[in-house]
Amino acid sequence: MDEIPTPYTASIGPALKEPADDLRARIPGWGADLDPADRPSYPRERPGIETGARWDFPERQEERWPRERSVEHAFVTPVFGTSAPPKGVSGAVRKYAYKYSEGRAAHWLLLIAGDRIDAWEHHLRSLATLRPDNPITETGVLSEFSRHGVSSRFGRKRTDLSHQWMDPIIAGVPWALAAGGLAVAFKAIRKRRTA
Repeated sequence: MDEIPTPYTASIGPALKEPADDLRARIPGWGADLDPADRPSYPRERPGIETGARWDFPERQEERWPRERSVEHAFVTPVFGTSAPPKGVSGAVRKYAYKYSEGRAAHWLLLIAGDRIDAWEHHLRSLATLRPDNPITETGVLSEFSRHGVSSRFGRKRTDLSHQWMDPIIAGVPWALAAGGLAVAFKAIRKRRTA
């Protein structure tokens, strides 16, 4: 850690490495906020105003396993979440997403895919427990009939009406396929035992 990134220091920031005129010539739009009149935050940037920071660099949180880090950053932030460490197929997909820049669609699409895979990993894990997920109550299907779900969609200019027909398919078909797969597996096991 030779150079501390500027967002984590108590001071305003380091001096420019190049003259402002060179940067403005090289980068279109650079320095658009140099005039203090264009910056609402300028009064807080004046020298002598206390920032409230009592450190130059905060104490780093210990990494107990290699964390996912963006290719745009030298290292993870000093404090980061540890409540859901990546594991399984979803964890592998999430780790792979960080091989791409945050400016690429592949990064975000892989993270979304990792979330969907994680949800299914949890659904499958719940089937191995004594209290598996209940798709009827957890998908909110019952509220369609008890909480004015259908009537609330009409006459109110809701934007979700265009994809309303897909909702039962997205929520129900995977569960129906899983139930069908279990029924076929149960039937095959039963047939083997009787044969």
